[in-house]
Amino acid sequence: MPADDLDAPLGQNRKARRFKLPVSPAALVAGVLGSALAVFFGWALIASDPMGGEPNATLALAPPATGEAAPPKAAASMHAEAPPAEAAPSQGVVTIIDGSTGKRQEVAVGGSARAAAPTGGESRLLEASRHGLIPKIAADGTRPSDAYAKPPPIEPSRAEAPRIAVVMTGLGIGAKLTAEAIGKLPPAVTLAFPPYGAEAGENAVRARAAGHEILLQLAMEPFDYPDNDPGPQTLLTSLTLEQNIDRLYWMMSRFQGYVGVTSYMGARFTATEPAFVPILKEISKRGLIYFDDGASPRSAAAQIAGATHLAYARADVAIDAMPAPEEIGKALARLEAAARANGIAVGTASALPVSVEKLAQWAKSVQERGFVLVPVSVAAARGKSS
Repeated sequence: MPADDLDAPLGQNRKARRFKLPVSPAALVAGVLGSALAVFFGWALIASDPMGGEPNATLALAPPATGEAAPPKAAASMHAEAPPAEAAPSQGVVTIIDGSTGKRQEVAVGGSARAAAPTGGESRLLEASRHGLIPKIAADGTRPSDAYAKPPPIEPSRAEAPRIAVVMTGLGIGAKLTAEAIGKLPPAVTLAFPPYGAEAGENAVRARAAGHEILLQLAMEPFDYPDNDPGPQTLLTSLTLEQNIDRLYWMMSRFQGYVGVTSYMGARFTATEPAFVPILKEISKRGLIYFDDGASPRSAAAQIAGATHLAYARADVAIDAMPAPEEIGKALARLEAAARANGIAVGTASALPVSVEKLAQWAKSVQERGFVLVPVSVAAARGKSS
C-alpha cells in the first residue's frame, strides 16, 4: 500500500467528485437560441400581421369634387411610397393600428388649404391642378365672375342713379379686423384677400355668406423687391412663363368663390408687359375679372385688358391714401363727384380700422344722397377679343 494511503487520516482518503452537466455549455446556448427562433417563426406563421408589427394606417379618401371617379381606399405605412406631386391631398379618417397589441384608433385628419378649396366654389367651375382646385369657365360657358357675382336688386326708379363700387384690400391677415369688415360693411362692398393665412378659405366663405363679392390678391413683384417682399410664390419678372403660371395656380388654389383678382404690391410686375401679359391672358381664360387698384401709374393692365377679352375695372379714388378720418371723408366726396360725372366710379381702401369705421358710416347715408352702392363686378367692362 502506498505511503500516502497509510499517512492519510481515516475516512479522508477519497477524492471529491465534481458535478458534470449532461451537455456542454455551447450546446446549451445553441439549444436556447434554436428554441427562440422556432417560437418566433411559428408565431409569424400563425399571426395575421403582414406588417411584422410595424405601425400602419388606413386612409379613406373622399370622392373628388370635380366629378371624377372616386379613387380606391389607400393604405399607408412606413413602407409606402410617396405620392406623386400631382396627387391632391384628401381629407378623411386615419385608422392607427398598434403593431404589438393590435389596438385600433380612428383619428380625424383635417384637410389642408388645397383640400378645403371646394368649400368656397362650385365644382363645375373648378379644375384640378397640382396645387389644388383652381377656377375655370364651366362647360356651358358660365364664368366664375358671373356665377359668383352678387349684384344688388335696383328699383326701377333708381335705374339711372350713379353707381359707386368700393373694394377693400388686405383682409384676412388680422382676424378681428377681418370679422369687423365682413360684419360692418354693407354687402355691396367688395372684399379682397391675399392667398396667405391659416383661415383664408374660411374668411372667403364667411364674406360670401354675408353677401360680399370677393377678390383674390395676387402677390406680384414691387420695384424694391426683395427688400419689400409680398410673400411666398410671388410672381417675378425674372422667372419663366411656366414658373409664374405655376405660382399663379398656387395662389388661385388657396380658396375659391372669387369673381376676380387684383394685385398685392406688384408695381414692377404690372409695368413689365412680357411677364404681365401671359398672366392676364390666363386670368381671362379662366373667366375672372382683373381689378387695378390704381396704385401704380405705370401699370399696363388697361392696355392688355382691351386686347385679351379681359373683364377689367380700375379704381378712380384711393379712399385712405391719407388714413385720417377727415381725409377719408374728402376722398369719399371726390368719389361721389366722379360717380355723378361718369355714371359709375370705383374707390379702393386698405384694411385699416379707421377705413372700416368711416366706410361703414358713409354707406349708411350714401343712398339718401342719390347713389347706388354696387360690387366691383358691375363696374368691370369686358375688353374686345383679340
